Amino acid sequence: MILSSSDFENIEQVIIDVQNNGRDIRKIFASYYTDEVNISWEVDAAVDSFEMFSSRWTIEILAALYIAGNRRFNELRTLLRGISSRTLSDKLTTCQQHGLVLRSVEEGPPIRVTYQLTTHGRTCGRLLGPLVAYMKLHKELVKSDS
Repeated sequence: MILSSSDFENIEQVIIDVQNNGRDIRKIFASYYTDEVNISWEVDAAVDSFEMFSSRWTIEILAALYIAGNRRFNELRTLLRGISSRTLSDKLTTCQQHGLVLRSVEEGPPIRVTYQLTTHGRTCGRLLGPLVAYMKLHKELVKSDS
């Protein structure tokens, strides 16, 4: 994808802002340590933060719901080429348990089940956005027209 130089620069600036915000957040956490930094707590928190996103299909489900909006099961399966019904069902259950996805049932006939992101799921999508943008730039999937 080729972007205008101004849009490309805007994306780069947002990524820099996110990096700076991350640094500022780390400084705030560090200011609460009385002795030395508790590395194990920091690492455990990082692992916990990415645990739900590390399994295959979780990111794809979140991205599909974030970009395409609320979807029924078969619509999601169509969007996520290559996922089996069993795997999709298991991953949606896991996403529900992590508080990322809400399963809504409308009584029928026919009964309609819709999946949507929770507020937590949308926030995670927004927070992952800059990381995805950075990776697109890093892998040169997005370039400037200049």
